[in-house]
Amino acid sequence: MFTRTPERKKPDPIDIHIGRRIRMRRLWIEMTQEALAKALGITLQQVQKYENGINRVGASRLQAIAEVLDVAPWYFFEDTSDRHGGETTKLNLQ
Repeated sequence: MFTRTPERKKPDPIDIHIGRRIRMRRLWIEMTQEALAKALGITLQQVQKYENGINRVGASRLQAIAEVLDVAPWYFFEDTSDRHGGETTKLNLQ
């Protein structure tokens, strides 16, 4: 009898985009993953999972990350693609 190994679910493109924006901003202000983790009260591994899009960032955590990185929460959604049309869209949430 053969057993199938469970297929890993691929991260959602939005989760990947948000993770990249977190990493980009963190590096821009020259903050380490360790420093971000400590400021948020989470583990280094959790920050790595967020930045790689493996784990989704909840709304309250995204707000906390935005505060630590000194940006508005909508910053993480800039340049996201429209999930239906696939065209790049700039969000204007100001």
